[in-house]
Amino acid sequence: MSEAKYGVVAVGNALVDVLSQVPETFIEEQCKEHGMERGAMTLIDETRAVDLYIQMPKGVETSGGSAANTMAGFASFGGKGAFIGKIADDELGRVFKTDICSLGVDFKTPPLVLGSHTGRCMILVSPDAERTMNTFLGASVELSPIDIDKELIASAKITYLEGYLFDREQAKAAFIKAAEHAHEDGHRIALTLSDPFCVDRHRHDFLNLVENHVDILFANEEEIKSLFLQNDFDDAISAISKHVEVAVITRSEKGAVIISKDETINIDAVPVDNVVDTTGAGDQFAAGFLYGFTEGKPLEECGKLGAIAASEVISHIGPRPEVKLSELAA
Repeated sequence: MSEAKYGVVAVGNALVDVLSQVPETFIEEQCKEHGMERGAMTLIDETRAVDLYIQMPKGVETSGGSAANTMAGFASFGGKGAFIGKIADDELGRVFKTDICSLGVDFKTPPLVLGSHTGRCMILVSPDAERTMNTFLGASVELSPIDIDKELIASAKITYLEGYLFDREQAKAAFIKAAEHAHEDGHRIALTLSDPFCVDRHRHDFLNLVENHVDILFANEEEIKSLFLQNDFDDAISAISKHVEVAVITRSEKGAVIISKDETINIDAVPVDNVVDTTGAGDQFAAGFLYGFTEGKPLEECGKLGAIAASEVISHIGPRPEVKLSELAA
């Protein structure tokens, strides 16, 4: 096993997030006119991205992407991490790189010189704090196996793969390459399923990835049921226990369930006085769990760190922590 310089190296979409609080009527109109899925992520083209941006109320703009948000949380706990993702050689791309590096996360993926612009995700937050995402992936989907740095993967205890990136064949190939490099050096692969609609589109390939390459799986209740075509949650977690070392299933206000070959652990949600925005809750739960795991903590403690991080991020607008998670954990 090679020496691990990093706790986690994440592979995911490099996006800029635009978050805006909107009335329910705005969501309803967009769903009716443009086929948007309330509470889910809808892929859009550049023309639609520009049009929606014009219509949205002014909001918060920050570098994002699910796995990048997880790495921001991981760094906030004090973890040493790196990120692999594709940006364009443009203004938003430079914003993304400057921002993620300022958090202490290493990011050295060469930018795309020709072609698409840097991707962005427009997140509509309804009055009940539900988030509806509209994503123009742009340059992020140009990530390919050539971007998977073998030396970087070999230097991480865990390589964390973002399911949202799974829509392109070259990204699927990149995931397999990353998994092979990690396992060659005796390190683990973690995967987040990201979205039930994403699972629906690629169930067969996700199952192959989970069964043959994944050690730690992150999912929410709907995603895990979708993966195994189960209506009952208990049946779904029974199915996953046969395939991975550890599964971490988040259940919103019900907390989370951690399943290993030896035990099933229920983690209570940390109470929040006012839930403002659920964007990034799953990303930050993963950050806390991964930090605990890479520090050698028991699974229950890893889950509690995840719950702390999730509770912090849902108390404000935006997918990243606003206070040092290491201080909350202490």
